[in-house]
Amino acid sequence: MELKIKKLNKNATIPSYASLSAAGADLYSCEEEISFAPGETRLVHTGIAMQIPNGYVGLIYARSGIATKRGLAPANKVGVIDSDYRGEIMVALHNHSDKVASIQAGERIAQIVIAPYITADFVESQTLDETERGDGGFGSTGVK
Repeated sequence: MELKIKKLNKNATIPSYASLSAAGADLYSCEEEISFAPGETRLVHTGIAMQIPNGYVGLIYARSGIATKRGLAPANKVGVIDSDYRGEIMVALHNHSDKVASIQAGERIAQIVIAPYITADFVESQTLDETERGDGGFGSTGVK
């Protein structure tokens, strides 16, 4: 699939895959060094916009390295970039650690997965099909 990228900042880096089988393409900060206090969330600019095709969505996930080693991960856990959005891709990074953390200009800050999606026609109903689980919620299927 070909996906158009527009650089909005001269320091922006086009997303790239770290390996041939990688599902997520790395997103890069285009800003100078940014520090995050413990518990702080900041929007990090990538300096790019995308033309995601209709029927697809861009899902922004954490990069495991900075999430586990420095505690920096998307504040909303998974960001959603709709196909009709043409603005700058920004990542709301949150410092989950108890130490000040920072990222450098040009550093990989998150990854984006381009995935197909299905929209539903929501239809109100007075009944739903019965299942073995029924309305059992959190933890209702056991722990093992």
